Amino acid sequence: MKDIHSLLATLHRPRLLMRAARIGAQDYRRTAHLPPLLGYGVLPRHGEALMRLMDIEDDLNNQRSESDAAYNVVTHVDVLIAIVAEARDLRAAQSGPQLV
Repeated sequence: MKDIHSLLATLHRPRLLMRAARIGAQDYRRTAHLPPLLGYGVLPRHGEALMRLMDIEDDLNNQRSESDAAYNVVTHVDVLIAIVAEARDLRAAQSGPQLV
């Protein structure tokens, strides 16, 4: 089984989708953006949230590549925004406080 960083490194999507996600991630607020995607209640930790978001994104990407009529580009960008921001927050949490 791959670790989360390996999964993120292998995530390749169209440039326009990823550009929109990186721009949107600048204004990401976990408490406001995650519940509509993962369900309301207690928010999962960064790693668990990323795994769930990756599953959702994989389904959306399959819909996109198959030209499925149910595909929603706005939802796809929202999920990618959450993935980019959660990955950033996970890296920051794992690096811990920097001692001088």
